[in-house]
Amino acid sequence: MSWQTILAIGSGGFIGAVLRAYLNGVISHKMPHDIPFGTLGVNLFGSFIMGLLIAYFMYSTVFSLHAKSFLSTGILGALTTYSTFAVESFLLLHSGQIALALANISLNAFGSIFMAGGGFYIAKFFLRA
Repeated sequence: MSWQTILAIGSGGFIGAVLRAYLNGVISHKMPHDIPFGTLGVNLFGSFIMGLLIAYFMYSTVFSLHAKSFLSTGILGALTTYSTFAVESFLLLHSGQIALALANISLNAFGSIFMAGGGFYIAKFFLRA
């Protein structure tokens, strides 16, 4: 891996991590919850954007390898919060809140797949691919 790719991923990761903390805080503040909606919102949003990007990467030549690394591995890799999701789900299970844990797991897993597909097909439609 080149130093340019490492720099692209690292700088994108900085932006994604800051964005994650900000968006998670805004969503959590607006939606007090038992299920961690901040993490869910960030995962769904990130999955949708990743779907859009993957379609653009597949059907256009606009992005360089470094731009792709910056956006996908960097920004979106740091933005989406699956490690946080895993810990929050474990803590819900550990505290005996089985139904909330299963709801959280289902919403994150299936919602993220749905949003990634939605982003992909929307981008593909607009690219007319």
